Amino acid sequence: MPRTSIKTYSTAAFRQAYIQPEPPLAPLLQPGFERFFMVRVEDMIRLMKLPVPPTRTDASTLIVLTEGEAVMSIGSETHTIHQHECLVVPAGQVFAFESGVDQNRGYLCNFHGDFLLGRFARPGLLREFEFLSIWGHPCIRLGEQGAAFVRPLLERLLGEYSARGLTRPELLQAYLVALLHELQQVYEPVAAGLRPAATHLANQFRELLQAHFRRQQRVADYAAQLHVSPNHLNKAVKASTGKSPTTWIAEAVVLEAKVLLHQSRLSVADVAAEVGLADPSYFSRLFKKYEGLTPLEFRRRIEKSGNRLLSS
Repeated sequence: MPRTSIKTYSTAAFRQAYIQPEPPLAPLLQPGFERFFMVRVEDMIRLMKLPVPPTRTDASTLIVLTEGEAVMSIGSETHTIHQHECLVVPAGQVFAFESGVDQNRGYLCNFHGDFLLGRFARPGLLREFEFLSIWGHPCIRLGEQGAAFVRPLLERLLGEYSARGLTRPELLQAYLVALLHELQQVYEPVAAGLRPAATHLANQFRELLQAHFRRQQRVADYAAQLHVSPNHLNKAVKASTGKSPTTWIAEAVVLEAKVLLHQSRLSVADVAAEVGLADPSYFSRLFKKYEGLTPLEFRRRIEKSGNRLLSS
């Protein structure tokens, strides 16, 4: 059976699938929004077609709240932020959120990696910010002092984008790079205080995992690629992330399966095969262990929410 490709939405495709084509949208998203856009959270949320089931896009999103609460599933965990906090959805990361959205206010910044190429940015810049990697911490707590530095940048980005769109990209780039650096100042690294060698090994493991988990699901395979023993890899990853390599592998499998269950009409057995598991019964048990639902129950919940399966 040919391998099914998991769809990664462009910003334009995500807009078509999950944002209502109402008149207020025209001035909200300016031409070129596929590369960058900046809006108020409260303006965007009223146009969303909720709930949004597990999906991914090719752009990164920053949500900073000034009031209220926001809840979103990012990767394999659900995260909640409040006033003076930022939620990060890196490009390529799986995310979802429900229809029961509380009243909140703040800023939403969405940008493609290609937007940060120019006088004030450079290739590879985004790799300097751990929070923009799939394995980084998605929650950044600004505090009052951090928020005092970040909010003027957000207002400048919003004001410039609302008034002129992308007609002055270098100014938007400068503000955005400054914003990322301010967030970096208050960001708490995943493995703060640990030995650099262990942290580096754990990061290498997670990068390999994202590329190979469909074909490699044994810790020993990753250890061999990294030229360490399975025991050494297990200790380094557990110390750096709080989770074992086995858990990381299982969560990657289940997360990909959730997207497939939404995006395709594949049977549960075929979804299991797509994520590298030959035994559908084992796959169903693993899925229920992490999600609390069987794969079929998960798919029915998506369908009941009003989100049709996206492909045949």
